Amino acid sequence: MGVDTDDTFCATPGPVAPAPPGGAADGPPYAACVLCREPTEYPESTRGATLCPVCAWQEAARTACSG
Repeated sequence: MGVDTDDTFCATPGPVAPAPPGGAADGPPYAACVLCREPTEYPESTRGATLCPVCAWQEAARTACSG
């Protein structure tokens, strides 16, 4: 049995630039995350419970594993 040399996988992306200190980048006022109060990627006018990307990822993992 040989080693599988399937090259169909995507390349790993390069490093991501860190967020600017103190919150979101320049732009409209962003809504605060309802869990950690960090700025989200949504404007303040967004209705509903807004989550930052980190809390949204964690919430998705919790709901996926809750069966």
